[in-house]
Amino acid sequence: MDKAVSENSKDKVYIPLIIVLSVLVPMAVAALLLFPEFFSVDFGIDRGTLPAFHAILNGSTAVLLILGLWFIRNRNITAHRSVMLFAFGLSAIFLVSYVISKLNADPIPYGGEGWIRGLYFSVLISHILLSIPVLPLAMLAIYRGLLQEYGRHKKIVRWAYPIWLYVAVTGVLVYFFMQPYY
Repeated sequence: MDKAVSENSKDKVYIPLIIVLSVLVPMAVAALLLFPEFFSVDFGIDRGTLPAFHAILNGSTAVLLILGLWFIRNRNITAHRSVMLFAFGLSAIFLVSYVISKLNADPIPYGGEGWIRGLYFSVLISHILLSIPVLPLAMLAIYRGLLQEYGRHKKIVRWAYPIWLYVAVTGVLVYFFMQPYY
């Protein structure tokens, strides 16, 4: 009974925090994308370096997510926890770096034509739309896992994992589509 009461009190703090971050972060990113003229700041960063860095972060996150699945299937909870927290850390670094890149430089338009243009925008739009639920799902999954609420953790991960992996992989694909235009 004490453990349930203790976890419930943690929920009263962490669940609202997760909700607030899950709303504020996408709103901030949307504002940067929709109104770049209001948020332009020159950090002196070469605009060509950040996209490659972002692709490396996304690719590394994808590898860590796959490793995390392998570790948990082999019942190595300690390794699973470590790589999943590392994957979340890389995603957080990506998010901060992405915001900095949007503050630092105007968007670069995609120059492809024909069927490849349609494919690019299909990948990009699905990547953007699915990136929105990744943050709350990942934070909830990590929170439930750290509390050792494995039943609740698994229910969230059934949705979080494939979406997060898709977003990480398509982040790399978007980079390769855009690479000739940087």
